[in-house]
Amino acid sequence: MELAFAAPFGLMIGSFLNVVAYRLPRGESLVAPASHCPGCETPIRPWDNIPLLSWVFLRGRCRSCGVRISPRYPLVELLTGVLFAVVAAVHGLHAELAVELPFVAMLIAVADIDLEHRVVPNKILLPVAVWGAAASAVVRTGALPELLIAGAGAFTFLLVAALIHPAGMGMGDVKLAGVMGLYLGVSVVPALLVAFLAGSIAGLALMLRHGSQGRKKGVPFAPFLALGGVVGLLAGHQLVHLYIHHFL
Repeated sequence: MELAFAAPFGLMIGSFLNVVAYRLPRGESLVAPASHCPGCETPIRPWDNIPLLSWVFLRGRCRSCGVRISPRYPLVELLTGVLFAVVAAVHGLHAELAVELPFVAMLIAVADIDLEHRVVPNKILLPVAVWGAAASAVVRTGALPELLIAGAGAFTFLLVAALIHPAGMGMGDVKLAGVMGLYLGVSVVPALLVAFLAGSIAGLALMLRHGSQGRKKGVPFAPFLALGGVVGLLAGHQLVHLYIHHFL
């Protein structure tokens, strides 16, 4: 039941996230004009705009001009559908999905944008932060103080890290960490640990491949924060409990 609800919904949201990731950094409207081919600008017909399936049937090409359509678009749709289904399957169909699913969608959008444009837009972070606080006040009332403290703590932690090592991350990453804390509460701790671990592994891989020049290659940090955010959402409480039980 969870999969039947969440997976198709995630595919549709993933299609919208592609619009957000393409248009928002370029300062374009998210609602007009209608979806169109970036090559010939022909409006995309409804039957050619079915998430995931249309790209497969069209073999990754525009029906009108034949220009190649990036596989990034179906991958974003597939990833969103899978993560929505996993979150619903792990946590069940309940009111907190109104908080959790928008959080997952935000992580995917900012990771996608940061990979291409090296920016984490405030136009995404601010409304998602407001929604997280407002929705949590309704469906997670008892947890709201923890969420606010975690958001402030995560923001401050990454702010200090950014001030110490400005080349390592930007203020967008700092604000993203704050939003993650607002949604995850204490689970933001393992989320940040996963993000730094994954980022360190990626940095080490660059150095092994490019030698000393690898230090000069910038690596966007938001995708690693997004990975940590997903881990924190799915298993954060278990990881915190495991640490407290075995090490404290």
